[in-house]
Order: sequence, then C-alpha cells, then structure tokens
Amino acid sequence: MCRAKQIAGNDINELSIDFNFENTYSPEFEAFIVKARKKRASKGDTLFRQGAAAEELFLITAGRVKLNKVFEDGNELTLEMRKSGDFVGENIFLAGAQYPVTAYCMEDTTTCGFSKTEFEQLILDYPKIGLQVIKNMSERISWLTRRVRSLSLPNIEDRLFHVLFNIAKEHGTQSPKGIIIKFPLTHEELSILTGAHRVSITRAMKVLKRTGKIISEDRKLILPMVTETPGVHP
Repeated sequence: MCRAKQIAGNDINELSIDFNFENTYSPEFEAFIVKARKKRASKGDTLFRQGAAAEELFLITAGRVKLNKVFEDGNELTLEMRKSGDFVGENIFLAGAQYPVTAYCMEDTTTCGFSKTEFEQLILDYPKIGLQVIKNMSERISWLTRRVRSLSLPNIEDRLFHVLFNIAKEHGTQSPKGIIIKFPLTHEELSILTGAHRVSITRAMKVLKRTGKIISEDRKLILPMVTETPGVHP
C-alpha cells in the first residue's frame, strides 16, 4: 500500500477525482497527499477570517465553503461559494497579503492545506500539479465571467434564473426531476449574487415558480432539465 493510501484512507479516490489526478497512485498524487496538512471542520466553522494574515492555501476535498465579506458599513455579504476540488485562500501568493474574506464551512468539510513555501516547492518538484492548478483557476475565471454576464441581463427573472442555473451547475445534484440545490439560499444572498433588491428577488422567484422554471421542495430548489440559460449565450 502506498503512503498516500495510508494517510488519505477512504478519501483517496474522492481526492483523486476532485483534483483530476489521472492516476491515484502517481508520484504527483502521493506527494500532494503526503505533504498536505489534512484538516476536518464542522458546519459553521471558519477556515480563515477576513483581515487575518494570508498564510495558508486550502484545497477543499469534501464539503462546501462560502466566502463572506464585511464592508465598512458593517454589512456582511456572501460573495460566492466553493465546492470540493476548488481552492480557497489564493491570496497567500501576494507578499504581506491578508485574507479579503471569511471562509465559512456550509457543511462538514475536509481540506488539504499548504503554506506558500510548501506549495511553491511542491509545484517546482512536480510540474504536473502546477498545470492542474492553472486549469482549476481557469475554471474559476470562467465561472466569474458567466456570473458577470448574468448581471447584464435587463430582465430580473432571467437574471435570477441564470444565477440559480450557475449555482446548480456548480453545486447541484442530478435527480429525475432536474438539478437540485441542496442547501438553502436566502433572498438576501440571491439579491447580492444577482445585483437586485431583495423585494425584486422575492417577486422574480414567484414568477419562476409559477412558470415552472424552478421547483421548491423542502427548502431546496430544483431546476428542471435545461441546456441553456435564457438570454445568455456562450
């Protein structure tokens, strides 16, 4: 049994899929697991807080994290959510940087942590890991581009549906009824993600439910099978 298997245990196959390693027992994957500081956090715990020195980069290997920012007026807003396979804490690569947001665990979460020095050395020793990091970051940029594009939609119902579609695509689970978003989203959070007033979100949500574009069951939202979001093209 390789050392990575001994350390990662039952999570080894999940970790390999999350970070798209081609071979679970490759030298790159074993080095990644062996050198990482594996941590388990409970729902509601924080990985880091806004304003703290950015000293550690985290790869989420199980669970989900939301990034909240507190502004000068005291309001705390959810900026985005990240899932298994995503990084958080990328600010460590900036000299003297602080975390610009607080990372809250939305559910029980497992991470692999690295300091800046550790991660830079890992990439120097195993260039394939660096290439996979670039792919991961590129996917994040594509997601942010789609989010910005959604904000240009003039119709609030289309804009809200596009935001929900992207969340479902990123975090949802397939079911016979469609794609399920299994965690609750408040109208306040959706108003921030959509760039609209909360009252407008409430009205738009009623329209989407009435027209069958979304289904609400047990505080979970379901998007019936769709292939393209309205008013937006790749």
